[in-house]
Amino acid sequence: MSADAATIAYYEANAPRYTLSFGQAPSRHLDTFLDRLEPGVPILELGCGGGRDSARIIERGFDLDATDAVPAMVRKANERFGVGARAMRFDELQAKEEYDAVWAHACLLHVARRDLPEVLGAIYCALKPGGLHFANYKLGDSEGRCLLGRLHNFPDPEWIESTYRGAGFELLETEIYRGKGADGTMRNWIALTVTRP
Repeated sequence: MSADAATIAYYEANAPRYTLSFGQAPSRHLDTFLDRLEPGVPILELGCGGGRDSARIIERGFDLDATDAVPAMVRKANERFGVGARAMRFDELQAKEEYDAVWAHACLLHVARRDLPEVLGAIYCALKPGGLHFANYKLGDSEGRCLLGRLHNFPDPEWIESTYRGAGFELLETEIYRGKGADGTMRNWIALTVTRP
């Protein structure tokens, strides 16, 4: 498994724009997710991007390990918010029962379908029993690229829910909602909150 080179290159080149345009407010699902957790527990953030969610997680008093596969994004998150982010690809996650939660806003949607079970398995292993995981995906019916050339897995609800169950997770909540991607396309998304039993 390897990260998609074109997707990584896009984010590397556009990190300054992402830091400015998406730096105003945390993700719409973040506080609701954090409210499910005990105060101060360790959280792993995958795909931290420009650091807007990272800053909110730290502000809420949690012990954050912020990561992103794109070095330019890590630099921007640290320059803007001082969150101590580090570079790590999804396939480099090797933690064993270290985190009470894994937050992955709008990033696992870039994992090729064939690789997603392995990534979810690594997230499962990284969570403590009873730990929580959030991720959201743009819905569709086949893997492809957006107008900006980034790889997306574009799952349908049945496929993504089945893939999570196959990795051992128990689904706690799913929500389908409308949202606009960075390429300007409005489409349906699915947000999943799951737990490691």
